[in-house]
Amino acid sequence: MSKCLIIVESPAKAKTIQRLLGGKYQVKASVGHVRDLPKSKLGVDVENNYEPHYITIRGKGDTIRELKGALGKSSKVLLATDPDREGEAISWHLSEALGLEPTVPRRIEFHEVTKRAIKDALDNPRPIHMERVNAQQARRILDRLVGYTLSPFLWKKVRRGLSAGRVQSVTVRLICDREREIEAFERDEYWSITAFLKTEVDGSEFSAKLLNKAGRKISINTAEEAKAVLSDLKGEEYKVVKVLERERKRNPAPPFTTSTLQQEASRKLGFRARKTMQIAQQLYEGLEIGPEGNTGLVTYIRTDSVRVASEAESHARSFIKDVYGKDYVPDRPRRYKKKATSQDAHEAIRPTLVTRRPADLKARLSSDQYRLYKLIWDRFVASQMQAAVFDTVRVDIKAKNYVFRATGSRVKFPGFTILYQEGTDNAEEDEPILPGLSEGERLLLVRLEDKQHFTEPPPRYSEATLVRALEENGIGRPSTYAPILETIRKRDYVAIEDKRFYPTQLGFVVVDVLNKVYPNVVDVTFTADMEAKLDRIAEGELEWVKVIEEFYVPFKETVDEAEEQVERVKIPDEVTDELCPECGRNLVVKHGRFGAFLGCQGYPECKFTKKIVRKTGVKCPLCGEEIVERKTRKGRKFYGCSGYPECKFTTWYAPVKKPCPECGAFLVRRGGKKGYLACVREGCDYREDVRSSGKSKASSASDTL
Repeated sequence: MSKCLIIVESPAKAKTIQRLLGGKYQVKASVGHVRDLPKSKLGVDVENNYEPHYITIRGKGDTIRELKGALGKSSKVLLATDPDREGEAISWHLSEALGLEPTVPRRIEFHEVTKRAIKDALDNPRPIHMERVNAQQARRILDRLVGYTLSPFLWKKVRRGLSAGRVQSVTVRLICDREREIEAFERDEYWSITAFLKTEVDGSEFSAKLLNKAGRKISINTAEEAKAVLSDLKGEEYKVVKVLERERKRNPAPPFTTSTLQQEASRKLGFRARKTMQIAQQLYEGLEIGPEGNTGLVTYIRTDSVRVASEAESHARSFIKDVYGKDYVPDRPRRYKKKATSQDAHEAIRPTLVTRRPADLKARLSSDQYRLYKLIWDRFVASQMQAAVFDTVRVDIKAKNYVFRATGSRVKFPGFTILYQEGTDNAEEDEPILPGLSEGERLLLVRLEDKQHFTEPPPRYSEATLVRALEENGIGRPSTYAPILETIRKRDYVAIEDKRFYPTQLGFVVVDVLNKVYPNVVDVTFTADMEAKLDRIAEGELEWVKVIEEFYVPFKETVDEAEEQVERVKIPDEVTDELCPECGRNLVVKHGRFGAFLGCQGYPECKFTKKIVRKTGVKCPLCGEEIVERKTRKGRKFYGCSGYPECKFTTWYAPVKKPCPECGAFLVRRGGKKGYLACVREGCDYREDVRSSGKSKASSASDTL
C-alpha cells in the first residue's frame, strides 16, 4: 500500500514529523525554496504585468528529482511548509516544480510540531492561498526592482559593488539620523542636591532628593546656584511633612512575539537577532530529547500575536497551581491586548508542553538552545501568573522653604517575579526600603551633597532597540528583522561597537545619495505604507500588479533623471598613521571586492597594499608578539598571534590590557554582561570579578582554538 507523502522545508522538521506519524506517511524536505528569480538578470518582465521569471535554484535539481520520485510512489501528497507567506510561496513553488494543481486541497499548516496539531492539520487540507503567495511575490519583485535599479546607479555615482535594498536602506537611515542627532546634541549642565538623613529614634539612614522650593519645581544649572542652595540650607531643621503609602501592582509581560523575543534575547542572553531566530527555529522544528525522540519544543516563531490557545492557558494555570501554589494563579486566564498593526495569524511563542521544564531538558540541549528555551518557557509561564504586589512609600521632607522627596518600596507578594522579570534597555536602580516615618517627625541631617550632571543625547541603537524601532515604525515584518540587521552590517553601511550600531561613512553617503534620487526609498512612512499594502494583498483587498505599477513607474522615471543630474560622490580615503614601507607616505583604508584593505596614499605611483590588522595592545603569552583581531571564514571574530604561522596561539575571548597578577599573561573578558576577567594562559586559574576586582579561583579560562 502506497504512503502519503508530506513535504516540509527542513530535514529536522521532517524527522520530527516522521516520528510522530509513523510508517503510513513518508516525510521529505525541500530544504527551503526550490525556485527563485535568477541572480544574473532582473528576472521580472516589466512590460508584461511584471511577470516573474523563476528558475530552479542551483543545487536543487536533485531535490526536485527526489521529490518527484517519491511523488510517483505515493497515493497522496500534502504540502506542510511553514504557516506564513513565505511558507505559502514555497508550497506554490513546489506545486509548480512538481506539476501539482494548486487548487486541489493539499496544503496543511500547523503552528506547533506536535502530534495533536499535525493530526488536526491532516484532517483539514486546503488549496494554496494565492493571495498570500501574491503578497510574497510582490515583496520579492519590489525588492528586486529596487535593488537592480538602484545598485547600478550607486556603482556609477558612489562606488562599484554597492547595493541598495527597499527595507534595508530605510533602516540605515534610522541609524544615520540617530547619529546626526547625537552629533548635533548640545549638553546642558544641571545639578542635583541630595540630603542624607537619619531618624532620631534608631538612627536609620536614608536619602532624599531636592524637589522644589516654595512650591515650585527647582532647577539648578550651575555650581554657583548649587552652592547658594547649600548655603541657604545651612543649619536648617528637617521635618517630615507628608507620608503617602499605597499598594502598587505590576502585571507580567505578555508571552513573546518574534520582535520581543529578539529584543529580550539581545538584552538577557547577548544573542544577535540572527542567532536568536536560528536557535528558535531549531526549537520549533524539533530536537532529540531522549525517549520522546525528535520533539518540537516551542510553537511557531514568526508571529506578531500575543494570543495563546485556551488549552495552553489551562495547562499553564494547572502547572502554576501545582508548583507555586494557588496564590500565584490569577482569578481568570490572562489575555493580552494585541497591537493595532498585528496580523494575529499565529499564537504567541510558547512551549508546546508547559510540563517540559527547562531543567529537565538541560542535558539534552546545547547551552544556547537551553538558554533560549528557558527564556521562552519562563516568559510564558510568568505571563499566566498573578501580579506582583509592592508596598510603596513617598515621603516629603521640609527644610526652610525647600522640599525633599524620598521614595521606597518593598515586595509584599512576588507574584510572577518569582520566576521572571522583563529586561530593560536602560539601567534601573532598585528603590530602597525606607525606615518607618510619620508626619511631623524631626530628622537629623548627616550631610548635603551637590552633584553635577549633564543631559545626555539619545542613545545609539542596540539590536534590541533597533528591532523595536522597526516594529513601531512598521518597517518589515517579524520574519525580516534578523535578515535586515545582518544585511546592513555585511554591506558595511553600519558597524557594531559595544553592541551599538554606528553608521559608517559609506552608510551616510549611500543614504544621502538615495535621499536625493528617490526620497521614498529611505522614507519611514512610505516604507510602512508599502508594508500595509502587502498585508492588504495577502487579504485579497489589493491587486499585486497594480501595487507594483504604482510604485515602479514613478520610481524608474526619477532614477533615470537622476542618472543625468546627480554627480559622482567621492568618498575620501580614511588616512591612517601607518607609513608606507616603500615610499614613506601614509597608508589609507581602501575598499575592494573582498572588503577593506590598506593601500598607499601615493597610488598609482606606489602600489603597496596590505591587509588591515586590528591590534589589541597585548602580547602573546607564548612568544611575546602582538595579539591581533582576526575572523574565521564564517566571519566569527577571534584573536591570534601576529607571529602566525610560527606561533599558533588563538583565543575566542577579547583581550584586556591588564596582566595576570599570577603569571603575567593578559586577561580576557568572559561571562557576558555580569562577567569576569580570567587569565588566558592555559593552566592558570586566576579570575577576578569585573565589578569588585576581587580575586577568586576558577577552572582554566584559556579555551583556545
